[in-house]
Amino acid sequence: MRHTTFWTAVPLVLAAALLTPLAWADAPLPAPPTAPAPPVPALARAWPVGTRPPVLRGWRPPATVYGPGHRGVDLAAPAGSPVRAVAPGRVLFAGRVAGRGVVSLAVGGTDLRTTYEPVRASVREGDEVAAGTVVGTLEAGAHCGGAPCLHWGLLRGGTYLDPLSLLPPWLLNGGPSRLLPVRPDRPAAVSP
Repeated sequence: MRHTTFWTAVPLVLAAALLTPLAWADAPLPAPPTAPAPPVPALARAWPVGTRPPVLRGWRPPATVYGPGHRGVDLAAPAGSPVRAVAPGRVLFAGRVAGRGVVSLAVGGTDLRTTYEPVRASVREGDEVAAGTVVGTLEAGAHCGGAPCLHWGLLRGGTYLDPLSLLPPWLLNGGPSRLLPVRPDRPAAVSP
């Protein structure tokens, strides 16, 4: 049986001490903590179709990039309805994808983009549009089980978001409150 002496162990300890940092040199560093994504600003000034169209199918984010879910909302509207930009922006794409008309807009002053389909575009790539500008007309399609509808999407980078979050409460809930002037010929109502 061979005994390890101090002088025979020293080279082994020194070699381990010198080589250990080299073994870890290629190890990936932990990712820095990321800040939470900023909230979606409620900056829309109009619905994309109609005044307050019924939502036929709501937003359901996918658990994975290619997983099942619904990456937007489906709004009921008759074919031929004008489709409007919900906020000011720039047209990123206006054309056909997989046989469907698609219009995509970069929302001005944000890192967001909206998509509308199936739409026959009346704008071109690069056009600047104001909120409420007609960007196309709704085409007939089978996306909503045969009923015509607009699929409205919202993205930040590659992340799908709920497009209804762009709408301020007064658009979601039926309009702003209005104060009426007090008329001198009618007394103000007094609560008991």
